[in-house]
Amino acid sequence: MQAKPLIIGLAGGTGSGKTTVTKAILSALPPDSTAVLEHDSYYKDQSHLTFQERLKTNYDHPFAFDTPLLIEHLKKLQEGEAIAKPVYSFVEHTRLPETKLVPSRRVVILEGILILEDQRIRDLLDIKVYVDTDPDVRIIRRILRDLRERGRTLESVVEQYLNVVRPMHLRFVEPTKRYADIIIPEGGENTVAIDLLVAKIGG
Repeated sequence: MQAKPLIIGLAGGTGSGKTTVTKAILSALPPDSTAVLEHDSYYKDQSHLTFQERLKTNYDHPFAFDTPLLIEHLKKLQEGEAIAKPVYSFVEHTRLPETKLVPSRRVVILEGILILEDQRIRDLLDIKVYVDTDPDVRIIRRILRDLRERGRTLESVVEQYLNVVRPMHLRFVEPTKRYADIIIPEGGENTVAIDLLVAKIGG
């Protein structure tokens, strides 16, 4: 019988280095031993809204996420079942019709800014990690990412950061640091912390 997967939660502010830490863990573990879920994939379906209405959504608030579906999927992975992970478009601001099949693996990584905010999610995590990086570094990374990958303008990124991202970070993301088992300063640059985490996982 397959052992119950080890579920790792990687939280932290936008641009903190969560994805870099995830990639470092993946590279240190055997191939096909890890499944990755991005919290962003679980934004609510907004296909019933116009594009202009979708632009008004606060994507840094817990209400923006389909938490019941995420919890259902985590429990299925725990039971050894594959899931159909949603695919979200940051250009269209809604889910796409297709899904991605994610099999249950020995290690499951859940990555996202707000994954430690909801106790129901926290209760399903075996290891809770908070990636902690200075705000000035995070905003620069966010600007570069949104310009290169999400087709945003500099003005829109800065406006969203000041009016939504920063206040939501202070209200919902930063306080979840207290729930972390491990805090990784400087994100993916902290090879010592990542090595310790991989050793804990048993890679």
